[in-house]
Amino acid sequence: MLKLDDYRVIFASVGLIGILLFAFPTLSLVFRLPGGEKFSELWVLGPGHMAEDYPFNVKPNENYTIYVGVGNHMGSAAYYLVYVKFRNQTEPLPNATAGTPSPLPPLFEFRLFVENGKSWEAPLRFSFSNVSLSENRCFVGSLMINGVAFNVDKWASWDVENNGYYYQLFMELWIYNVELQAFKFHNRFVGLWLNMTGVDLA
Repeated sequence: MLKLDDYRVIFASVGLIGILLFAFPTLSLVFRLPGGEKFSELWVLGPGHMAEDYPFNVKPNENYTIYVGVGNHMGSAAYYLVYVKFRNQTEPLPNATAGTPSPLPPLFEFRLFVENGKSWEAPLRFSFSNVSLSENRCFVGSLMINGVAFNVDKWASWDVENNGYYYQLFMELWIYNVELQAFKFHNRFVGLWLNMTGVDLA
């Protein structure tokens, strides 16, 4: 049979646990708990802000919209740079194993500060012009990104296996390194394959 002192111990224990539970959010601000893995996210969403309906079969002089997003889980605010690049099938992507970016020059960039635990998202609108076909090759002369035109002058050969002329619009994530006082490739990249097949270029 429990004695009065036993009940006091039980009530005191329950009360102490309750106080700790209520105080935990405040305590977490005072005491630095060991965190998990630090990382950043980079993503691309379709025109409806969903991971679907991405542009694929594209035509010259038509506008397309996607959304580029960055998530910060680095444990503190971060200064990011997102490079937008354009390639044909033979040109190099970033090397994830070596952690090196693609040597292709960036066409467009986003610079952004993101607080820890927060995310950023922005539209990326693009269109193609000066597109032509010649001897089983497709030529793209100009790419417009968010209202800015870039001369890209890219040829793509006919892909026999996939039946198309394929290009890729891809984004690289860079992060500002305080020690280097410069942006460094953050080993994150995403891209969209774009097919110029079946386009009436007349």
